[in-house]
Amino acid sequence: MRVTIATVAAALGVLAVLGTAWAHGPTRRKVNESIEINAPPAKVWAVIGNFQDMNWLQPVSKTEGDKGNEIGATRRLTLSTGATIDEELYKYDAEKMTYSYRITTVDVKVLPVTNYSSTLTVSPGADGKTTLLEWAGAFYRGYPNNDPPPELNDEAAMKAVSGLYRTGLEALKKKIESGS
Repeated sequence: MRVTIATVAAALGVLAVLGTAWAHGPTRRKVNESIEINAPPAKVWAVIGNFQDMNWLQPVSKTEGDKGNEIGATRRLTLSTGATIDEELYKYDAEKMTYSYRITTVDVKVLPVTNYSSTLTVSPGADGKTTLLEWAGAFYRGYPNNDPPPELNDEAAMKAVSGLYRTGLEALKKKIESGS
């Protein structure tokens, strides 16, 4: 039997395609929401800049943590439902008014994501009188294997995070602009 280079190349091509199809799992998703707030950046940072206090976010009823704003600081968010989310700070720059954190423990029934990290950034608005607050996150869906149930698929994860960010930013804008 004579095997040609073309035959070997064709066989390897088929195996490469099949291997890719079999190996495919979830893709990292990203959400980026922002809002313009009619207040100076320092005022917005004063509300969100303390990693140990996320009570400005609507579903959060209590924040407990340790190590303040040091890298490695942790916090536990208790939601109005009683569920908890544990988070860890891994970047913090008060001068640039930004910090990044990751979720270390969450029930996917509460937030249908895994390997979640997020960054909050405060910057001057285009007109110099307002503030642009950006909330960006990256994560995988709540079900890491193929064929996830609908409540743990990519769409559910994107909808949950985007909804949380949008609702949180709008409530924060209202709170800061009303002075309450």
